[in-house]
Amino acid sequence: MTPTPEAIVDAIITQWSAAFTRLDADALASLYSENALFYGSVPTLFQGRSGVAAYFNGLRRWPSPTVAFTDLVTIAVGNDLVNMAGRATFLVAPDAAPLHVKITWIIVRERGDWHILSHHVSPIVPLITRD
Repeated sequence: MTPTPEAIVDAIITQWSAAFTRLDADALASLYSENALFYGSVPTLFQGRSGVAAYFNGLRRWPSPTVAFTDLVTIAVGNDLVNMAGRATFLVAPDAAPLHVKITWIIVRERGDWHILSHHVSPIVPLITRD
């Protein structure tokens, strides 16, 4: 039986958040597809698990990083694909301002396991205004 899209996303978020708190690049990379495309907080596009690990290994070693996901929307796209959008708030140090971003993931089932295929974050602050 296939879990609900919400259950799939919740399971990945739980693992992702725990690994982020430890800044464990290998654990984070293991949540991604070998074919992943990853846009994080820098302009560089990272590819595959090795790219994801390189991104997280390149981050500053903050003393107490945490992340909270909110406003999640999940949509199943067939039996093997889940689309997720929401917001994430990153707290990297007690004296640092929170980083608020919009986040999207495309999650795919590969050989029976769920992995993030596409990861994209962008600022919540509008880049353009609409009339």
